[in-house]
Amino acid sequence: MTTDIEFNRLCWHSRRGMLELDLILEPFVQRRFRELSAADQLRYERLLECEDQDLFSWFLGRVEPEDEEIAAIVRRILEFVRSDI
Repeated sequence: MTTDIEFNRLCWHSRRGMLELDLILEPFVQRRFRELSAADQLRYERLLECEDQDLFSWFLGRVEPEDEEIAAIVRRILEFVRSDI
């Protein structure tokens, strides 16, 4: 279970400084993170360690992450974005 302090840290790290990423990651973490399984929460935390340019390419669908764990959370985030339109 994620504490409020840990959740706030994740929210802060979800702010990437690139508007396109902020518009994807911030709503996702605010609305869906606490509903994720423990495994998906860990995947999200790992995702935040990735480079912004990689994230941008993955979310635009230009390439797919080689790491299947990262690819799984990217798919989950993209499903959220598509359902939120």
